Amino acid sequence: MTTTALPRERVVAARTAVFVVFALAGIAFATWASRIADAKAGLDLSAGQLGATLFAMSAGSMLAMPSTGRIAERYGVVSTIRVGMLIGIVGFGVVGAGVDLAESRLVVAAGLFLIGSGVGVWDVAMNLEGASVERLLGKTVMPQFHAAFSGGTVVSALIGSGMSWASVPLLPHLLGSALLVTVGGFVAMRAFLPREVEDAEHEKDKAAEAEARAEGAERADGTASAASPARSAWLEPRTLLIGLVVLVAAFTEGTANDWLAVAFVEGHDLPTWAGVLAFATFLSFMTIGRLLGTRWLDTYGRVPVLRATFVLAVLGSLLVIFGSDWMAFIGAAVWGVGVSLGFPVGLSASADDAKRAPARMSVVATIGYFAFIAGPPALGFLGDHVGVLRSLLAVGTMALLVQLILESVREPATAATTAEAEPARGRG
Repeated sequence: MTTTALPRERVVAARTAVFVVFALAGIAFATWASRIADAKAGLDLSAGQLGATLFAMSAGSMLAMPSTGRIAERYGVVSTIRVGMLIGIVGFGVVGAGVDLAESRLVVAAGLFLIGSGVGVWDVAMNLEGASVERLLGKTVMPQFHAAFSGGTVVSALIGSGMSWASVPLLPHLLGSALLVTVGGFVAMRAFLPREVEDAEHEKDKAAEAEARAEGAERADGTASAASPARSAWLEPRTLLIGLVVLVAAFTEGTANDWLAVAFVEGHDLPTWAGVLAFATFLSFMTIGRLLGTRWLDTYGRVPVLRATFVLAVLGSLLVIFGSDWMAFIGAAVWGVGVSLGFPVGLSASADDAKRAPARMSVVATIGYFAFIAGPPALGFLGDHVGVLRSLLAVGTMALLVQLILESVREPATAATTAEAEPARGRG
């Protein structure tokens, strides 16, 4: 079967299934994130100990993700996601047992490693499916898939707030959520693209990559630019700068995911359920930012929008740190809007040249995901010395510094040729 032989309604059904799987991934992620404060209290961990424990989840993801593309190519996206979901179920059960039964930080770390591995495999594979659906539809839908993920995190965080308020143990909550998500995912994936269509899409990618290498080999006059296909993406200054932008975006988002609820509980002396509600507030407004962001980007361009949103992240984090309780909730909302676009815009910028998109996106994603490795222990170390709430000042500091390199994500100059011709100085 070729890609042209697939009826459009079949592709639309696959798009809907991808929406569902992205949303379920968000639910799975926030199921654990919404109970971090409860786990910290249950195990009596310091900020540094919690940071080191959270590192296990990031390590699991980083080890699993690099090989997922090849696994998906060999065994198919559906089989790959199913394996990731099943690994995740085991991980959620181990984490819940580690907190409620064994009361062991090592057991929890082992479970988090499994969750990170499973969700990492799941994440890469569903993005591959989303990219295939996007190409077959002939229009941009990837940001909407990520908005579905954010929406799932909101629902899960609100449920987690209720579970925390009701003092529901972690084991039934985590394991029950994982089982429901997996069943829903198995059903939804029945509408994914047929395997032969996936294979055809992989062949297209390979052909494009081979063409890029051939084009690079033909350039022997030494005039190739930094964006030349002949050059390794790891040696391209713009690609590396985009990676740093994504790293800061991942750090500002990941810090809230891991530490916001804890900061509200310990820094503002609020009950655990209120801390989780603050986390849900952050996720809700991050989702809103992603839904509205496409219009902002089309109207004003990447650089002005990211300058404004990163400033919002600074203001939001300051309100959380120094504001009263109700101002801190407003800060969580502003922070959520502030971090909503950095990661997806950075990935889009890395793919401006379709021929070099796979290599550049791989570099940018690798740099960005380093924040999920270094972030938890770094914030935990700061939290032990200045308190969890004040450690969040690192977010504002990085969001201000990234302003210096935001020009790296600007749209290619050729994009302006499709619009009315205006002087270059007209862009801010």
